[in-house]
Parts: sequence; C-alpha cells; structure tokens
Amino acid sequence: MIDWRDAGWRERAREFASAASTGGAPVTYGLIAVCSAVFLISPLSGFNPAYGTADALLAAQAGYFERWGVIPSELLDGSAHAALTPLTALFVHGSWLHLLGNMLFLYVFGAMAEERMGRAEFVFFYVCCGYLALVVYAVAHSGSGQTLVGASGAISAVLGAFLYLFPRARVTSLFPFLFFLPLRFPAWIVLVFWFALQWLAAQGAGSGPGVAYLAHVAGFAAGFLYAWGRYRGGARVKSPATATEGESQP
Repeated sequence: MIDWRDAGWRERAREFASAASTGGAPVTYGLIAVCSAVFLISPLSGFNPAYGTADALLAAQAGYFERWGVIPSELLDGSAHAALTPLTALFVHGSWLHLLGNMLFLYVFGAMAEERMGRAEFVFFYVCCGYLALVVYAVAHSGSGQTLVGASGAISAVLGAFLYLFPRARVTSLFPFLFFLPLRFPAWIVLVFWFALQWLAAQGAGSGPGVAYLAHVAGFAAGFLYAWGRYRGGARVKSPATATEGESQP
C-alpha cells in the first residue's frame, strides 16, 4: 500500500503518486485480478469441485502444471505449445502463498511503474520481461523436467524498473531477523539487498522443485536495463518521494 504523507515531494513525483493512488494503474490491478481468478478456478486452489478430491485432485494439479507451465527440457523442442508456455506460466501460481506473495509485490511496486511508463508500454514491458526471465531459467536448466510457473520473473522486472525510476522512494520493509520491525529505507537499499539475496540463492539452487531464483535475477536485470535504456534521457524521480508499505522481505 502507498503512503503519501511524507513531505518534500517534487511536483513530478506528486503527479505519479496521485495518479497511482486514485486508480490510475488499471493494468497492475487487472493483472492482480486475472492471476487471482486463474488460481481460484484452477485445481490448485481446492475450491473447484469439478476436479474431484484426493488422488483425482492431485492428478488434475499435475496435468494443469504440465499444460500451462514451462518445462525446460521441452521448451526448445520447437513446438508452438512449448513456446507459449512462458506466457501462460506468468498467470499460474502453485499455492496460496505463492500467489499472495507475488501479488503483494506487484501491488506495492507496479502502480507507480505503470503510471511512469503508461498502460500499453507497461503491458509490453511486463509480458516481455516475464517471458524472458522464464526462458533464461529454462535455458540454464535445459535438462530439467520440473515445471516452472508464476509471475515472479515479471514482477522482479517491475522491481528492477522501479529501482531505476524511483531510487529514493521510501520503502517500509519487515525483516524477520529484526523481529518483523517495520523499518523505512530508500528503495535502492531495499531492492539492491533483495537482488543480492536472489543472486546468492541462485548460486546454490538446482533445477529441482523450489524457488526459481535465477528467473528472479534475470527478470530484475531485464527490468532495470529496460528502464535504463528507455528513460535514461528523461526525468527520474530522485527525491525521497513515496513511502511504499506492505511488502515483507523474502
């Protein structure tokens, strides 16, 4: 959630904040709605009785992952279905925790990035960077048969773009090792710290079940580079603009 109470805004930062906080981010909210709806009607939520229970439900979940998720060992086989899976996988989440964590980060950081880029460009940015992040992971683990799903790569790209566009926005984070005390830092500190954690985790991660840290790293780098290449000649919001709240440090 966004807190606009801090003083010292520059006018341009105030415009972004005002637009984002008054419903000016339909793409961000639309993505959250679509991802949530897809999860709720899928066999993964447990709410759809059409998929049965027990073994039938587990079989439906496995088939759902295989149909809509990225399977690295199959991605480069040249089939049209495999080539589409990095797109469909962006809207599939494996659990309630997976969905809620991703949507929280998208809600916190997506609105201002969308307001800065514009609606159409934000859609292009989100889909392309998310697709690229999943492909990078799949190529790096090309022999893996594990299914990859989730919007984490695309949302990591949003974080990377946010770092470039709003480096001094104030971010309130909850750190487990500090007893979940809410502490406020410039966005560049929080996001660089987050990226460093993803990078370190990616070094020790394999291709088995778990978090696809390499997709996070690739998405973040793609988002930052996109924003740098696209907006380096334009205005960046450098003042300590927003106090973004609600995200917990993963």
